[in-house]
This record gives sequence, C-alpha cells and structure tokens, in this order.
Amino acid sequence: MGLGCDGYEERNLEIIVNSLKKPSWDRLFHIKDAISLGIPITSIQEATKIDRWFLEQIYDLVKTEREIKKYTLQNIEPSVLRIAKEKGFSDFQIAHVMGNCTEDEVFDKRTALGIRRVYKMVDTCSAEFESPTNYFYSTFDGENESIVTDKKKVVVLGAGPNRIGQGIEFDYCCVHGLIASKEMDYEAIMINCNPETVSTDFDMANKLYFEPVFWEHLIEIIELEKPEGVIVQLGGQTALKLAEKLHKRGIKIIGTAFPDMDLAEDRGSFSDLLKELGIPYPEYGVADNAYEAVEIANRVGYPVLVRPSYVLGGQGMKIVINDEDLQKAVIELQGDLPDNKILIDHFLDRAEESESDSICDGEDVHILGMMEHIEPAGIHSGDSSAVLPPFSFSQTVLDQMEEYTIKIAHALNIRGLLNIQFAVKNEKVYVIEANPRGSRTVPFICKAYEVPYVNIATKIMLGTHKLKDFDIVKKPKGYAIKKPVFSFNKFPNVNKELGPEMKSTGEAIYFVEDLKDPYFRELYKEKSMYLSK
Repeated sequence: MGLGCDGYEERNLEIIVNSLKKPSWDRLFHIKDAISLGIPITSIQEATKIDRWFLEQIYDLVKTEREIKKYTLQNIEPSVLRIAKEKGFSDFQIAHVMGNCTEDEVFDKRTALGIRRVYKMVDTCSAEFESPTNYFYSTFDGENESIVTDKKKVVVLGAGPNRIGQGIEFDYCCVHGLIASKEMDYEAIMINCNPETVSTDFDMANKLYFEPVFWEHLIEIIELEKPEGVIVQLGGQTALKLAEKLHKRGIKIIGTAFPDMDLAEDRGSFSDLLKELGIPYPEYGVADNAYEAVEIANRVGYPVLVRPSYVLGGQGMKIVINDEDLQKAVIELQGDLPDNKILIDHFLDRAEESESDSICDGEDVHILGMMEHIEPAGIHSGDSSAVLPPFSFSQTVLDQMEEYTIKIAHALNIRGLLNIQFAVKNEKVYVIEANPRGSRTVPFICKAYEVPYVNIATKIMLGTHKLKDFDIVKKPKGYAIKKPVFSFNKFPNVNKELGPEMKSTGEAIYFVEDLKDPYFRELYKEKSMYLSK
C-alpha cells in the first residue's frame, strides 16, 4: 500500500528505537514512524547510518501526510490530492490518513477531478533508437503513451513478487494463458510487477503493464483498455483476492464466477456445501473470537487446525492441542488478519494426504492428475513430496477422490481449473479444501504428462472450446515425483520444522520408471515412518 499510513504504524518508542539500530525487513517503516513521532533526523541517521538524503525524502512524505490530515474528502484541495498521488500515496493510504472515507471513495473523487494515471512506454533503447516494445509503467505526469486498440482484449493478472507460498509455478500458468488468449485472437494484456518472470518477457503478451497487482492500478488499466474480461485463475491467491472488487464493479471475470470462487474460499460456507453433497470433511466451526474458538474446539475435539480464509501459502495456520494454545493462536490471527473469519477444524491425526487437479467446462470434468503425498496431513501441500499417479491407495480410495472431484466441480460451477486437497484415513476420503484456480501442481502435471492443460483451461474459460474439442493424450513416464526445494541454508535462524504454513521456495521434478527405483524406495520408507509415528 505504501510507506505506512496503513493501520500498522508503530507507536511504541522503545520498539522503534531498537529497530533503528539493526537492519531488518521492517526498519524502513519504523524510520517513517520515528519521523512521524518527531525523532530528529540527525538521531535517526546516527542510529541507522543511512544517508541523510534518503531520510529527507521520507520526511517529505511525512509532511505530505500531515497536509492531507487537514482535509476531509469533501473539502480537499485538488492540488493536495494530485501532489499526494505524484508522491506515491495509494488511495488506501489517503483514505486512512483522512479517516472519514474509503479507498473506493478516494478513487472516485480523484478520477472525477481528472487525477488519473497515464502510461509511459519503457524505452528499452535509451532513446538511441525507436523502441517498439509495448511495455508500460504508470505516472501522474504528462501525456498517455499507451495507444488503445479496438481489438477484443483480455487481461491476465500475474502473481506479483515471487515469494514463499506463491512463485514461478503461477507464472507458468500466466504464460500459457497469454499464449491461449492470443491463439483465440484476443489482444492479451499482462499486468505484473515482476520483471524477472517469463510472463513479462517482450514476446509473451501483446501489451504489458509493469504495475503492482493491486486494486487501484488494476482498475485504472481496465478503465483505459476496456477488456472483455479479466482472468484471475492463473495468478495464484494474489490475483484471486481481487475477484471480489472486480465483481462489485461489474467487471467480467473470465471463467469461474466470483460467487462460486467465494463459496470455495469461505471455509465455513464450503464445509456447508460438502455437507449438502454428502462428502466427508473434518468437523469444523467458524469463530469470531477466542472464546468462541475454544467452544468449537471442545465440541469437535483436539487437535484442531486453526486457519483464516483467503490466505496465501497457509499463512497463519496452526495445529493446536489445548485451550491455551488455541487462544494465543486466535489472538495472533486477529492482530495480523483482522478482517478474516477464523475456521476451527478437527485435525485428522496420522491421515494421509492427496490432491487432484482438474478442468471443468460446465458439462464435463477432466482430472489432470491425482497425487499422493509422502508427508502426512498437516504438512502444507507446497512442502510435501508428491507422487503422480498415487502408488499405494486402494481403488476404493481413488474412486472416492474422483467422485468428489466431479461433484465439487459441478457444485461450484467451475469453468477452468480446480485443485482439491484430500485427507485419507482408514480407507475413508475427507475433503480439506478446494481452490478454484491454477495450483502449484498444475505445471508439474503438464510437464509429467506432456499435455498443455493451462492452454486448454484458458480456452474453456474464454468460452471458445469445450473439453470434447480436445484430444487429450497423456504420456506418462512411470512415476513423476514432486520434490520441494527449501532455502534454509540462506535463512539459518528460521524454524526448519514443517507444518501447515508453507516454507518451501520452489520445487523440482524427478522421474522413476517403477516402484523398485532406489530413490522411490527411500521415499516409501519415509512415508511408512511418518504414518507409524
């Protein structure tokens, strides 16, 4: 959202002073907080050893913030609003500083005043030669260089920065989404802020906006380009989170509709759907506070999994075994994610975990693949080794997973991709969650079976094809094993224990011809060891 002004400002002087003395990810924010509290720049410079020029720039932002505070949205001077935008204040920050309006109201006010972004072409030739690339960045200065065509367009939302919980797998999905859109004669527009990804290569999209995957940047591009719709399924949870705002603005979401996505993402509503469909799931309850959470946990039985809705990479998820730990977990979640509902699930101890990826066109469902996890349920799927296809599940278990995948795909009116997580205990399959989007494992399956599933899914989302239009031929190479990649050697002080919150930074693929392979036999020993603990 920007430098501070977001509800997370630090006011404890002792914490701020200690933070200034040591470099950390949040020191820059605390420098801004220190200046806001009146700590002299000279003192901050002595503590941080940061050049005074940079500190003066932050001080200038604090002065602008103080100027904004003098106004309400109704009486703010247009020049003050324009200066705030030129200095990088987001609409959310301006609303937070004034305190009497919302982000959307600030957006509507400034656009009515003509304070809009314009787009400049990235000059890849440093003005030495004419630059033919359709790369653009936004600014509030000068004329717009982004020429809008009259072609039918589609916007593909990227995943933003690569980080734990979301990485290059989603960029793979975006690339194939762009290719499929262009094959269907759409002008494919990419929005992503990461220049180190393939989706932002010069020959991927017809038009690329190097912009944060953030609401006010997205809506201004949409109002300029006027696309047929926006694809949110391929950019991971970051893109999916913007679906609600798109829906409220009446902007078409290509593929699965927002109400159906929301049904899958809202853990309580999704569990109610599973109950209607007769699909087993762990006992659960939805809590608003620690007191309610303890009541639910005692009803469903410990251990319980505590998790919020709409989060990335298992953020904030914990397994707890008593009332005291549960209360602490809920209070922490409410501090970090105040607007999220908290779901309390009974944790299926010593259960095996599996997942499926599928495509639905509204009539037929095609299962890309089902994977068996090596680590037990409770380890985040992104941190688990997974084997494609499953190697030890009975046909009864496989049939249940297939049946539930088809039922859920139809119940959620899926148009495009769907990922479902399962827990298997005593030959009974439980559904943990469903993700109405591309998953980390979709590229893994595409490579293992040599099938361009994301291309197929995108054409189904666009409504140009049905599953029956494709002759899908899988080319299995025995078993494909997904191996998570960790970077603990770069973060020596990080807790290395695996759990429901994701810690891996990537994944690799490993092929074995049969179950006699030594590598596979070692994995099988690991699985036996986990289940016997």
